[in-house]
Amino acid sequence: MTEQMRTVRFHEYGEPKDVLRYETAPVPEPGPGRIRVTVHAAGLAPADWALVRGLFAGSLPRGIGCDVAGIVDAIGDDVTGVEIGDAVFGTADWANSPSAGASEKAVMNRWFPIPAGLDFAHAAALPMTVDTAYLHLQLLGLDEGKTILIHGAGSTIGFAAVQIALIRGLHVIATAGETYAQHLRDFGALVTSYGDGMVERVAELSAAPVDLVLDTSPVGGALPDLITIAGGDPQKVLTISDFQAAAELGARGSFTETIPERVEALPEFAQLTAEGKFQVPIAATFPLEQWETALEISLGGNARGKLVLLPGKDTTDVSHA
Repeated sequence: MTEQMRTVRFHEYGEPKDVLRYETAPVPEPGPGRIRVTVHAAGLAPADWALVRGLFAGSLPRGIGCDVAGIVDAIGDDVTGVEIGDAVFGTADWANSPSAGASEKAVMNRWFPIPAGLDFAHAAALPMTVDTAYLHLQLLGLDEGKTILIHGAGSTIGFAAVQIALIRGLHVIATAGETYAQHLRDFGALVTSYGDGMVERVAELSAAPVDLVLDTSPVGGALPDLITIAGGDPQKVLTISDFQAAAELGARGSFTETIPERVEALPEFAQLTAEGKFQVPIAATFPLEQWETALEISLGGNARGKLVLLPGKDTTDVSHA
């Protein structure tokens, strides 16, 4: 009899509320170059909902929860350096597997050891957040001594980007709401609020010109002000979300950039997290059966941190696929 597991996945593209199903499905087998883990934590992100709506479309069904932490329980061919029973974190093979991290078991195509002192939930909060923040900072140029404005620094990616930039020796100005403003100041950033008067407030914070701007806000509309802050040069501004405005104004956007060779920053920042020197805040954790609650919070845009599913925390019966 084929081993079954609980999972959240979709069989057609559409709005997440409409097409996602909580069901049982066969446990996937790891192919060459892959491992399988018993999932202890799976991070959710807006990118999951973009995939459900059809971004990078491919074979179906597919799962959600690209970020995974768990214990290795199967190893595919041509895999070395990892053993059954190892604690690892990284990325679910969401494009080639019929399920992903929001499952009791998940196939992974990229993984790293979880350092001592780092729990599964905080490990699962790292991959997409650190990868996205680091890549966009890399695209702008992680040049020590430059001044960067990070707009929307209260977002998960912005919060990480502020810390990464400071660790790399940049001077950081951040715009954020009150939830994380003091945390950002404690890291060493100069912080102001967003909205009307932002250009003037940023000018008052620092006599030095702003060399680079990273827009991590999920809410658009700020690019004209950000370009002004960058001295009127739209090519100094990179957005991760406001792509239509970027095209109209000549600013840079994630999908129009030439992606450089990957810098594997995850092991470094996982170790820093374990040491208490870096953090991705977790807003809430949920057993797998409460995935709809996590979805509602995420789609509402007010998570104020990473949402993490803990698949080992419930035993509810579900429908069979």
